[in-house]
Amino acid sequence: MKDFLSIGQIINTHGLKGEVKVYPLTDDLNRFKKLKKVYIEGKETNIEGCKLQIDRVILKIEGVDSIEDAMKLKNKYLEVKREEAAKLPEDSYFIADLIGCTVYDEDNKNLGKIYDVIQTKNNDVYWIKEGTELLIPALKTIVVSINIEEKVIIIKPVNQWLSE
Repeated sequence: MKDFLSIGQIINTHGLKGEVKVYPLTDDLNRFKKLKKVYIEGKETNIEGCKLQIDRVILKIEGVDSIEDAMKLKNKYLEVKREEAAKLPEDSYFIADLIGCTVYDEDNKNLGKIYDVIQTKNNDVYWIKEGTELLIPALKTIVVSINIEEKVIIIKPVNQWLSE
């Protein structure tokens, strides 16, 4: 498992005094209000201020005092140490931990590795891109078990749920 988890990506500058606009990679925007520090490219950085918008976050990062400084951070990821990450409810997983997991069906057929997790309004969808491309709804009626330590996910055979 990764030691650091991405919680947002800097997508643009905001204003002239070095603030940055962040696309959140977390379900809870309020999480940013509690942040004291983040890591950008492995370097610890202090957060001096935070403003929440509807679907974005504006951050003031220590040492970033001009639009030119802020431009240098565009497209970079904000990370936190895993132990400082938000606590997840039971049967919930970080997307970073799901990516790369091998998916098998109950008949032990290897369906491939998860390339990405698509978040939709109703449920997440696991995207397997290698070989035969497959989109697997992350539903309790389809996903039988998830073992993050072994990087293995077991699902019901595709022909059982695809025809429903």
